[in-house]
Amino acid sequence: MKTNFNNIIQSEKIVLIDFYADWCGPCKMLTPILKEVKDELADSIKIVKIDVDKNQTLASKYQVRGVPTMILFINGKQVWRQSGVLQKNDLLFILNQHS
Repeated sequence: MKTNFNNIIQSEKIVLIDFYADWCGPCKMLTPILKEVKDELADSIKIVKIDVDKNQTLASKYQVRGVPTMILFINGKQVWRQSGVLQKNDLLFILNQHS
């Protein structure tokens, strides 16, 4: 996953990583919000979900202490992060500031 992850975040597009867990209630609430954001922004963004239970090394590297945690990357650099659920309009506002 590690080399693949580095390839993903090196994208020309902005990349939103959603660190989540299957047992996490707020993570389940975030999933349809992310789908709406993707539908609205289409090809200008890449959204990748990463299960922290299956990718503990990666979660540890990015110091993910709680789920959901979203991290935004541009050209491989972390430019924003937040834990918890954001509403669609709040998330779109943040993404549009970075695009």
